[in-house]
Amino acid sequence: MSKNAKIIGVGMVKFMKPGKNEPYEIMASKAIRNAVQDAGIDFREIKQAFAGYVYGDSTCGQAALYKVGMTGIPVMNVNNNCSSGSTALYLARQAVESGAIDCALAFGFEEMQPGALSEVWNDRTSPLKTFNDRLDELTNSSVPNGAIKFFGEAATAYIQKYDANPDIFAKVAVKTRNHAINNPYSIFDKPLTVEEVLNSQVICPPYLTRFMACPPSCGAAAAIVCTDEFAKKHGIKNAVEIVSQVLATDTEATYENVLNVVGAEMTQRAAKELYEKAGIGPEDVDVVELHDCFTPNEVITYEGLGLCGEGEAETFINNGDNTYGGKFVVNPSGGLMSKGHPLGATGLAQCTELVWQLRGQAEKRQVENARVALQHNLGLGGAVVVSMYKIN
Repeated sequence: MSKNAKIIGVGMVKFMKPGKNEPYEIMASKAIRNAVQDAGIDFREIKQAFAGYVYGDSTCGQAALYKVGMTGIPVMNVNNNCSSGSTALYLARQAVESGAIDCALAFGFEEMQPGALSEVWNDRTSPLKTFNDRLDELTNSSVPNGAIKFFGEAATAYIQKYDANPDIFAKVAVKTRNHAINNPYSIFDKPLTVEEVLNSQVICPPYLTRFMACPPSCGAAAAIVCTDEFAKKHGIKNAVEIVSQVLATDTEATYENVLNVVGAEMTQRAAKELYEKAGIGPEDVDVVELHDCFTPNEVITYEGLGLCGEGEAETFINNGDNTYGGKFVVNPSGGLMSKGHPLGATGLAQCTELVWQLRGQAEKRQVENARVALQHNLGLGGAVVVSMYKIN
């Protein structure tokens, strides 16, 4: 077995709202070129490629990669809902660590439509049918099925279980937007107030408002993964090590309660395994990029990742332990909430941000002395990928 895989190149394009974006293959090819240039290698040295996306026909990955070059390498198209990008990275890392190849490319992209997420294949059973059915059994919500309902009901469940102040979801949105202002790759660049978030349109009663939800987005990101030997051969000094990575799916525990339906137990289980494999605990982490498709999910995930104890998220937020000057800097990029959430690109954009942070290349949003980074990328239906990175 090879030593832990290294990330030697990352790249992305600025995320855009639907209608303002370039076609998916152009966005993806630009992100790939950026990653190749960042790595300083010849594109032809890449032995395999893994493409993550959700909204697109088969072999979209090839269509995008061919804009950069046609070298005849294997290309695998990956669809794992919102965790597609991280799943592509997981497979690239696994291919490298197995010793099968010494250099792989993971890239992700999405060209989305305006409005809330929707299913395309309405003539067959939805992969989320059992999740929707169980949510209906657990709640009395009249909101139509979809991501808004899942995370809106999760917000209600969290407040009821821990008797927290519902303004925590707004405070997270404000924190995230403040981070995004310093990220040139973010869709949003204007600050928010708690009052503005709470007074925006209610999209799932009683707590979830429009400014607690990520925008539909288009974009692309990429990462190049290689062996330690490959990095040394090319004289690469700023390689970031993938210390550990875990991909987990649902168990029967998912259907026990609303929080588990949206991935709380799955995240907790994956994080526990990650820390055990890495030999590094959450207390050693400097910077975090986690899946904040809705701010209630960020709140839930603080606890799932062990950044704070169960039921302690309100104190964690009020103490500022999720931002600069606190215990952790969570989503310095602006997260999905403000940077954007093009599904297939999200996991690789998180990875890109964390690589920049560990290299000290994050400019105005740089986390001081960042050496260890944690990533969390969630897809309902379901899959969660958690990754630990460090730089020597």
